[in-house]
Amino acid sequence: MQEQYRTLAHEGVHEIEINKSRFLCALAPVASETEAQDFIARIRKEHPGARHHCFAYVLGADGGVQKASDDGEPGGTAGVPMLQMLVRREVRYVVAVVTRYFGGVKLGAGGLIRAYGGVVGEALDTLGTVVRRRYRLVSISVDHQRAGRVENDLRTTGRAVREVTYGAEVTIQVGLPEAELDAFRAWLADATAGTAVLELGSEAYGEL
Repeated sequence: MQEQYRTLAHEGVHEIEINKSRFLCALAPVASETEAQDFIARIRKEHPGARHHCFAYVLGADGGVQKASDDGEPGGTAGVPMLQMLVRREVRYVVAVVTRYFGGVKLGAGGLIRAYGGVVGEALDTLGTVVRRRYRLVSISVDHQRAGRVENDLRTTGRAVREVTYGAEVTIQVGLPEAELDAFRAWLADATAGTAVLELGSEAYGEL
């Protein structure tokens, strides 16, 4: 399982113009092929007058799912260079759709490859990326007397506090890198005089 992956910070659009042709690159973070296809369909609907809506997407923390489409452009001149740019930048769970409004001047195969790959690269630079790391969800049950201090210490040391639930005891859910679990157990035992109970949950990816 991958320890971390890079993905898009947020959805957005970046545009360039080459020889009177407009290339609009719409990027979005997506969790599944269904989300990717829905985004592609949405962009098509937003630009019904455009000649081409080429796309590429990479899914899976290991980049295991990769798809691309030239959407009527000469084979290998649009979707493939777009996909290659996403892979080269090592971004995952991302879909790119480049909408082209033809300006009347043919760019040739080399020109198209540079345009489609280039606008995706520029869009990634403009919108920015974030790193998501693998972590383990951990639930801490602690008495009310100690809970406030424990939560405060967790937050001030930069721990990813996910949720706090109040009942007979206070349950604090935290995301921790796997490598830090043993040290965290020792810290928690010391901070609560051994009274806190720690339970390990599922694994996930997030910004820690």
